[in-house]
Amino acid sequence: MRILDRYINFNIIKIFTITVFVFCGLYVLIDITSTLDEIIDRKIPINILIKYYLNFFPIILVQTASIACLISSLLTYSAMNNTNEIIVMRASGLNFWQVARPALMFALLITAVIFCLNERLVPQATEVTKEIRDENMILKVDRARKQKEKIKNLTFYGLKNRLYFIDYYSPNTYELNGITIIEHDNHQNIEQKIVALKGKWTGIAWKFYNCQITTYDSTQLNKPDKIKVYKEKLMDIKETPEDFLRQRLNVSAMNIKELHDYIGRFANSGAKKALSNLKVDLYQKYAFPIGNFVIVLIGLPFALLVRSRKGTTFTSVGIAVGIGFLYYVANAVTLAFGKGGLFPPLLSAWAAPMIFTGIALATIKSRFY
Repeated sequence: MRILDRYINFNIIKIFTITVFVFCGLYVLIDITSTLDEIIDRKIPINILIKYYLNFFPIILVQTASIACLISSLLTYSAMNNTNEIIVMRASGLNFWQVARPALMFALLITAVIFCLNERLVPQATEVTKEIRDENMILKVDRARKQKEKIKNLTFYGLKNRLYFIDYYSPNTYELNGITIIEHDNHQNIEQKIVALKGKWTGIAWKFYNCQITTYDSTQLNKPDKIKVYKEKLMDIKETPEDFLRQRLNVSAMNIKELHDYIGRFANSGAKKALSNLKVDLYQKYAFPIGNFVIVLIGLPFALLVRSRKGTTFTSVGIAVGIGFLYYVANAVTLAFGKGGLFPPLLSAWAAPMIFTGIALATIKSRFY
């Protein structure tokens, strides 16, 4: 590694570390302040709070690392620009990529770290923090209110090798809408498919309305054998309304392999909307870490183009916040389009990284070549 690269990396790492701890401290401070009355009323022990926020640290780090990396890179190069170091580097024959190499390599490193955290620590941290919060930090009134909110796109794997896809579930009235249930044998071959317009809990069993039950031939894989249609039918489903809430799928608590296996197991279920949403979540797990590198790539040209010595620091921070905001807004919009069926799942997850990468390369070419 060149002496120049070590010099730039040292400053980037120093600012990045400070920024991450500032973000984490602000998050903890704001979260504690917003729930202070609840913490005091419930007399939550300090060891519970420490355990909660320690487990929450990987989640905060994953969410803030990209903007922290961008801020640290822009501040480092802006400071060098302010002391004419960038001019000296360019005058010595270094092009944009040679000057920006330390920041881009650091961004790639942080991308790999985020990917690993998402795979190994974040799923477990999500489950632990949710459990701690539900048991110690959420009032019974709020918990009851949350349980009554209508749930969209409920998906879970139940008894008898059944996969449930439900468009809407109302815990308040125990009503289901848009029901698709796929039952498999032990070899994951489809045995039965149940489709119903509506379902309601009678108190002892589920009653489905406008229900169609398709039985598949065990000797010919996935070939329908019998189809029966019912206006109303009591179903042999052991899950209660409470089971529906406990067993619902939490994508954030699954890593790529778990989610990929889950989707692959039920690829032929016929519940296209629910599977499309799961695929968007799967591809997003690949694309999300790449966003860290992309926003650094698009931010660096602005740092190297800053000419004024006054307000350089504030300009860099403003650029970083603006770029990060625009990227996350664009990413959220494309993901929403994917889950709404307007974009294919793969495109919805990768649209923002591809668009911003194109903008970054076009900016670099127009300004430095």
